[in-house]
Amino acid sequence: MHSIDDILRASAAWVWFPRDGEQEKSALQLVRYPARIGGGVRASQVDSTDDAHTVLDHAIARTREWGESQLTFWTNASDRPDLEQELQRRGAEHFDTVAVFARPIDRLVVEVPAGATAEIVRTLEQVREVDAINVPVWEQSPLDDAGLADELAAVLSGLAAGEGFHVLGRLDGDAVSTGGCTIVDGFTRLWGAATLERARGHGAYRAVLAERLRASAELGAVTALVKGRVSTSAPILERTGFTYYGDERAYRLTVA
Repeated sequence: MHSIDDILRASAAWVWFPRDGEQEKSALQLVRYPARIGGGVRASQVDSTDDAHTVLDHAIARTREWGESQLTFWTNASDRPDLEQELQRRGAEHFDTVAVFARPIDRLVVEVPAGATAEIVRTLEQVREVDAINVPVWEQSPLDDAGLADELAAVLSGLAAGEGFHVLGRLDGDAVSTGGCTIVDGFTRLWGAATLERARGHGAYRAVLAERLRASAELGAVTALVKGRVSTSAPILERTGFTYYGDERAYRLTVA
């Protein structure tokens, strides 16, 4: 069973490196996202002896060097120094907040209503269905045939290695929800949950959550860690029995 310190460290260490992206780790973690998923640079994990002004200047300069115009910064309680006030001072827009939740998997019970089902993604057609959900929810470009094939290869590789998997959720057979997970140090990081707007509130997300927990336990995970949006999944996670460990806020800064 993971301690509170373990959970907070695992939350701070969590960063996604998209396929075809670029990254730099110095005073903070910077990740350049490919154009197919919106582009721009994501910053997190500040660990520096410099002041907030200097650290943010470096992030802005690197964003420009990459030819990007948008820097998104995710705050975390472990950041040293804390950049939140400096971001606000420079006019950064606070546009998103996630709540950090965790819970031992064996203490979670997810009630799934009739008609809501979920399955692990293993085929090209399932990848295509996942993409059809992600495109409108995350406002990203659809994958072409080569991209779908690459995505399937990545999904199957992760599944075969026991490192993670994708789940597809359905309502009465219609693909409407999805989510993934990655297994790291006994944690299952639950990420990428997306449900088509027309299907929300009918149990598809809960079906995807339940399947991710079940399959993660089979792969040896003992604690589920998730960052839920306060306006969507966070209330469901609280009702399911997850414990709240604080917020992370996203700021968006346009750089010239």
